Amino acid sequence: MMSLHTREGYIPVDGYRVWYRMVGGGGAEEKTPLLILHGGPGAPHDYLENLEALASDTRRVIFYDQLGCGRSDQPDDPALCYVARFADELQTVRDELGLERVHILGQSWGGMLAQEYALRQPAGLVSLILANTTSSIPMWVAEASRLREQLTAEVNAALMRHEEAGTTDSEEYLQAVQVFYDRHVCRVKPLPEYVQRAFDQIGYVYNYMNGPSEFHIIGVIKDWDRTERLPEIRVPTLIISGLYDESTPALNEILRTGIAGSEWVLLQNSSHLAHVEESERYMQTVLDFLQRVENSL
Repeated sequence: MMSLHTREGYIPVDGYRVWYRMVGGGGAEEKTPLLILHGGPGAPHDYLENLEALASDTRRVIFYDQLGCGRSDQPDDPALCYVARFADELQTVRDELGLERVHILGQSWGGMLAQEYALRQPAGLVSLILANTTSSIPMWVAEASRLREQLTAEVNAALMRHEEAGTTDSEEYLQAVQVFYDRHVCRVKPLPEYVQRAFDQIGYVYNYMNGPSEFHIIGVIKDWDRTERLPEIRVPTLIISGLYDESTPALNEILRTGIAGSEWVLLQNSSHLAHVEESERYMQTVLDFLQRVENSL
């Protein structure tokens, strides 16, 4: 396979540095670039590394670590951790990299950020791919609670005990959380190295914005809800989720009905990291969508 051109560096954002990596491009007739938004909030881009497979000499794929994550500066300042600032940061990344026209793929929290950004009606946004995400954290928590009820009484008791006591950093709580994650976050065992690398780097941004786990959300995003505004998203939109995803079919049906003309692909053997669990079908689904969008322009 031909090795693709890569470039990485830093972008100035709010007095700090945000790291980016660009893969592909340089061909005779380049197509619209694809910008990737990682999840968390607070997980670095590493767990999405295999999306480099979407790059070619005619399409650039761009990753970046949001401020406070991964290779970007990590100021210990919770005042920087709010949704609108991350949407401003996304616009800065586009401006600095000259991404006048762009497709955006947001995974999990990245999909929430993509919705928040799309609601600003930014110029040059060609399409959205909302992967394993939600339009509402309150609804996400309700669905997560339903999934929790399917765990054993022993696991649920451990979760409840530590959440009520505020001891969510205890080993017993972390082990109970892992039972949920093995079902609903990633069903591939052992985790691929690039996924484990990302999980090992999750830091204060996650705890501050989200909370101690995927279902005990007590951080600043706990009330985030854009469901009523979904009809304002007017660009071609692909929704992807997994059958066992913590982003449940119910949540994705809300996205599909809210965004006019959107299409939803439900991967039958995946949970939250569908790009890892069914990578071949995932990549083909994304590439087919991008091609259809560009053919219709």
